[in-house]
Amino acid sequence: MQDISAALAERGIKLTPAAARDILRQDGFAPLPRRLDEERLEHLGPAVQPPADVREFNLDAREFVTACGGLFLFVPDLVRLAIPELAATAGLPGSTLIPSSNALLSALALKLWSIERKSHIMALAADPGLALFAGLNAIPKKSFLSEYSHQVARSHTLRLLGAWQDKLADGDLVTGESLNLDFHSMPYAGEHPVVEKHYVAMRSRRQPSILAFLAQDASSNVFCYANADLRKGEEADEVFRFLEFWKDHHGGRSPGEIVFDSKLTTHAGLARLDVLDVPFITLRRRNARLLAEANALPASAWRVVTLDHVARKFRTPRVFEQTVKIAKRSFRQLFIEDLGHEEPTILLTNQRTTTAKRLITRYAQRMLIENALSDAVRFFHANALSSAVGMKVDFDLALLVVASGLYRRIARRMRGYGDAQARQVFRDIIDMPATVRVTPEDVNVSFHRRAHLPLVLASEVFAQTPSVPWWNGAKLSFRAPAC
Repeated sequence: MQDISAALAERGIKLTPAAARDILRQDGFAPLPRRLDEERLEHLGPAVQPPADVREFNLDAREFVTACGGLFLFVPDLVRLAIPELAATAGLPGSTLIPSSNALLSALALKLWSIERKSHIMALAADPGLALFAGLNAIPKKSFLSEYSHQVARSHTLRLLGAWQDKLADGDLVTGESLNLDFHSMPYAGEHPVVEKHYVAMRSRRQPSILAFLAQDASSNVFCYANADLRKGEEADEVFRFLEFWKDHHGGRSPGEIVFDSKLTTHAGLARLDVLDVPFITLRRRNARLLAEANALPASAWRVVTLDHVARKFRTPRVFEQTVKIAKRSFRQLFIEDLGHEEPTILLTNQRTTTAKRLITRYAQRMLIENALSDAVRFFHANALSSAVGMKVDFDLALLVVASGLYRRIARRMRGYGDAQARQVFRDIIDMPATVRVTPEDVNVSFHRRAHLPLVLASEVFAQTPSVPWWNGAKLSFRAPAC
């Protein structure tokens, strides 16, 4: 039918293949038999790329231009953190053609290069730079990448996240002094019996979505934990599963402090956190009784607190503090007015000695996780669901955790980009082409001229020459463009 439609188009007659099929059926013609590939007319189409096969990978002397030159800036950190070892530790699936370490590098490359969906990799399938980054002769195609996450269970992603935490233990990327916790609903565009309805903040309504739990280090704004394999009724206990995970990989220590909103857990959960001696700050849901209690307070009961180092209009809120009993445990409750809201904010904590000023300032900084979630949605494409099954999305979120950490490490080495979000780092630093010269002993990456290239040249990343295990020990080096 496509050939009939094309032949008619050459004569100036517009008729779609479906319309041609309907006309033939109406005139009594039987359906045309399917033709073999060799019987079809030749036509232009995408060039067929070789299948990914680590056995075909080599470092024969050659030179090529890649659009993904900035991707090689991550290689020194990948070597230092022994990222391929994560695949073995996590027990990720692999094959003779694509071992688990190369599969992990390939999947991670999609996140680092902000590729929205697995199918979009086909636009870069012929780029030799992407294949070299993953240590393969060619980058795996969409079919492999789509099916790979379906082979990864929650136990694999937990081990992957745990191994990632262990790699970061010696640095200051995830200190655990204060963590932001939150749920995020990723909308599902369709109907599926497995997908439950959750409240989607960006749509201000309940709709089919995958619910994910995320933890973020407050000092670095880096994600350190994720779980997309959640069902209704499991939300309130997820914080305790996270605490078990944290203790397993931080010598049995709890986080210094966790900050979350009123919907993360129940009153019984708050009491359990207090029993576990985990410091927390949260909001209490407003209700008619609490609002009436706040409105009945005399003016003399309130005291004014001046917030320091806060770039906001409302810096002198009024505070009333009291002790309340919830689920047979005593908590510290703060009514806060003049914060820019019509109704008072009600803060709840089990920190007895921390000043009100510090509590208010710290909870206000919790909005940073909202900014990080926005970056995750816009740059790492967290909402681009790869499946209707949460367990399948879980691996994508684990890659997001690793990618966000790698971007923060790069950003801190670029002058003026320490607090920049990933999408800005990608736009200014990472997204640049390069000429790559390959020999069995050395891979040299020469970046093309870009406005922000001087920042890269002045950074410590540019001077590093690591030996890359998945390149058979060949050294990576960077070179400035010729004058």
